[in-house]
Amino acid sequence: MTRFDIVGQLGSLRRYARSLTRDSTDAEDLVHDALVRAYERRGTFRSGGNLRAWLLAIVHNTFIDRVRSRRSEAARIEQAGHLADTSVPPSQEHSVRLSQVREAFLALPEEQRSALHLVVIEGLSYGEAAQVSSVPLGTLMSRIGRARAALREMEQGAPGRGKNHLRIVGGDS
Repeated sequence: MTRFDIVGQLGSLRRYARSLTRDSTDAEDLVHDALVRAYERRGTFRSGGNLRAWLLAIVHNTFIDRVRSRRSEAARIEQAGHLADTSVPPSQEHSVRLSQVREAFLALPEEQRSALHLVVIEGLSYGEAAQVSSVPLGTLMSRIGRARAALREMEQGAPGRGKNHLRIVGGDS
C-alpha cells in the first residue's frame, strides 16, 4: 500500500476549503470530510499521480455535494456578508486594502472564486485546476477571465481610484 504525505498537503487543502466555504469552521469540516473520503477511496489514487491535485479534487467534489444538499447554506453566507459590512475597517492603509481585495474576492461567484484560487493562490496550472474542478480547460479559463474582469470592474468602481490598482496574476497553461 502506498504511503501518502497527507500532512504535507493540509495547508493547501485548508486554504482551498477556506476559499470555497468563506468560513474557518466550515473549511475545517470540509477538509475533514474530504480526508475521510480520500481514505475510503485511497485505492483509486494512481501510483505516481499528483496527490495534491487528487486531494484538492476531493475537497472540491465534497464541497459541491454539500452545496447541493444544503441550499440553506446560501442564506447563512449572505447573512455573514451583512455582518462583515458592519465591521470597522483597520486604520492601516495596507490592511484596509487587503480587506477590500478579500471582500472583492469573496464576492465572486463560487465557480469563479474556486478557479481563481486554484490558479493564483495554489499555483496549479490551468490544466491541473480544470482537472481538480472537473471542468474542461476552456471553461476554467473562461471562469478565470470573468473573475479577473469582475475584480477589475470592482476596482475601477472603488471610490478614489482612477486607475486599476488591483493586479490579478497567475496561471500557466
